[in-house]
Amino acid sequence: MSTTTTTTTAAHGRDGATHARDAALAGRSGWADLLQLARGQERLMLLTIVATVLAQGGMVATLAICAWLIGIAIAGAAADAWLPGTWALVVAVAAGAGGRWWQAHVSHEFAFALIETMQIGIYDGLERAAPGYVAGRRTGELAAVATRDANEMEHFFAHTLADAIAAGIVPLLALVALAFVQPWLTLALLPFLPLLASVPFWLGDRAHRQGRALAQAAAKLDADVIEGIQGRKEIASFGQAQAWLDRVAARVRTMEHEQRRYGTRAGLEQAAIELLQAGALLAALLTGAVLVQQGLLAVAWLPCAVVLVGAALIPLAEVAQAARKLGELKAGAERILAIQRQPAQVVDRGTAEPADATVRFEQVGFAYDDTRVPALRGVDFDVKPAETVALVGASGAGKSTCVSLLLRFRDVQAGRVMVGGVDVRDMPLARLRQYVSVVPQDVYLFDDTIANNIRLGRPEADDAAVEQAARDAQAHDFIVALPDGYGTRCGERGARLSGGQRQRIAIARALLRDSPVLVLDEASSSLDTESERAFHDALARLRRHRTVLMIAHRPSTIRQADRIVVLDDGRAVEQGTHAELVARGGRYARLLARDAGHA
Repeated sequence: MSTTTTTTTAAHGRDGATHARDAALAGRSGWADLLQLARGQERLMLLTIVATVLAQGGMVATLAICAWLIGIAIAGAAADAWLPGTWALVVAVAAGAGGRWWQAHVSHEFAFALIETMQIGIYDGLERAAPGYVAGRRTGELAAVATRDANEMEHFFAHTLADAIAAGIVPLLALVALAFVQPWLTLALLPFLPLLASVPFWLGDRAHRQGRALAQAAAKLDADVIEGIQGRKEIASFGQAQAWLDRVAARVRTMEHEQRRYGTRAGLEQAAIELLQAGALLAALLTGAVLVQQGLLAVAWLPCAVVLVGAALIPLAEVAQAARKLGELKAGAERILAIQRQPAQVVDRGTAEPADATVRFEQVGFAYDDTRVPALRGVDFDVKPAETVALVGASGAGKSTCVSLLLRFRDVQAGRVMVGGVDVRDMPLARLRQYVSVVPQDVYLFDDTIANNIRLGRPEADDAAVEQAARDAQAHDFIVALPDGYGTRCGERGARLSGGQRQRIAIARALLRDSPVLVLDEASSSLDTESERAFHDALARLRRHRTVLMIAHRPSTIRQADRIVVLDDGRAVEQGTHAELVARGGRYARLLARDAGHA
């Protein structure tokens, strides 16, 4: 089997497992799940429905009254017979116009409130379940849920659902009116109405499956397009532009295939609707003609009866057409609820306050959900106040896992992580993450000004504090050399700045936040010599009076540590100073020798 095939198969397996887990979390998606998305907005939804009923009812009444006036005109009625109908027409037109205005007003208010509630719920679910849930999914697919699916739900609730409910009520009123005109006409229509309303449910399960497949295909296409834009330099530099284009084209073909399947089923439903509609109208016209011939229906009432028949049929057809999208809507609700119902990775119920800036790992054990191999096994070390400790080890040794547990992105499964003598699980999350700052290897800068990116560490900081933090981070000189200084926009993910500049912005953030505990997660690994020198100068300021835990590979960075902890296969196998560990000739010495050999 080729590498490409193997990779694709594995990716499909992961996608399948991901969607299966999401579907299980969403529950059995249906009307209950769709309606749950509108919880909290019931009043606006009810007002939208009432306004829509008034608008549609006014329109039907207007047409029926006009038809009646035409009928009595054909029958040669006296002028005074027109007066009641004329006044009724004025009332019907006013009711329809007022209802349409009210519907436009309240439905938009409902739409904006609904999409706000849904998107906040989606973001809250992602925030609560991060980073584990987000790490297993593509950004483009998550973005599709927050935008495409949320917009589909908004359109359904604010417009389609109200129209569908009104289209169920108005035909009933039309049938009642038709019964007053001539009961036999109502009886002629009755067999067709339930058939017409039930068309979308004949293929309901298939519609749900096709809707889910279509939405998944669209989300994967979005994800590939976004990744292609974000990784355009790497794709071009490795000569993979055509291969990526072929990949996107394959996604487009998959989506087209799903759209054809969806369209074929929808076309069958539409054909059935129109056939039943034509049959019902023909039955009503034939019945009306017979009734006129037998003297059971006045000719003047025949146009009105025809309009009322249409009023009963056309809205039901609209309901059936709207219901054709139920499969796609249910699939969208499934994905939204899968995110909104994500359980929290950690429970935030702590109230304890740390006594100092000591960090301690006590016999810590942890394994990730998707593997049985422990990432950490009985790890035990501490970092004293104002001490700098380096975590060293090969890739996969457990260094980044230690950082995740310290920040409570995940919780330990054995032992405990402590800050200031307090188990981090007993501290409020906000307080813990205020107490511990991180300078990561891959710095994320927002497409905002440099000043605002630094202020992420302390949003209320004034310009003087921001500038001082930048000076201490050795960033001020390059910032003021930029065309707009601190007002220069960084570009998406900081694309307008070099790696060393982004790293110093991250240090300025940490300095501005002024947390007692600082974590450096391979913060200098991608820097050139000049940038590394500036980084070390900034680090010297950053370390003052702080507890520092740094993950590092470069010997120049490791030597700055007061003490070194060596991790191997999830265990802390050595601890000591650089000189002590080199003299011991153990794992640390072998790591240095290996790195020197690769240099």
